[in-house]
Amino acid sequence: MFSIGELSRRTGVKVPTIRYYEQNGLIAPAERSEGNQRRYGSDDESRLTFIRHARDLGIRVDAIRELLELSSHPEKPCDRADAIARDHLAQVRGKIAQLKRLEAELARITSHCEGHAVGECYVIRSLADHGLCSREHV
Repeated sequence: MFSIGELSRRTGVKVPTIRYYEQNGLIAPAERSEGNQRRYGSDDESRLTFIRHARDLGIRVDAIRELLELSSHPEKPCDRADAIARDHLAQVRGKIAQLKRLEAELARITSHCEGHAVGECYVIRSLADHGLCSREHV
């Protein structure tokens, strides 16, 4: 058994985040010592490591909750877990496409800059007038 601080060090998850996960049912309420300190075991560490990895991949908390539930039934088919991952992948690809549009537009407007005075700055003008954008980028 180890303290919340030790669990934080072992998993790289900040103490307030551990408390948040506990309050929201992602990890079980910690056992308490005689001094009322939270005490955690290796199962808690494994679960928190799972959560941390999923969050590092950008998976939403509600999807992590579902994945944790699925992981407690190893005999079941994994089609739902696959679907969650595929849905998240589609969202990530959508964000990447949006970022590429943003990149292209920023590259375009900065390429018009010739170092004149701010009053003639294409970046400032294009930010003030969305009509100067080459296409929709949001």
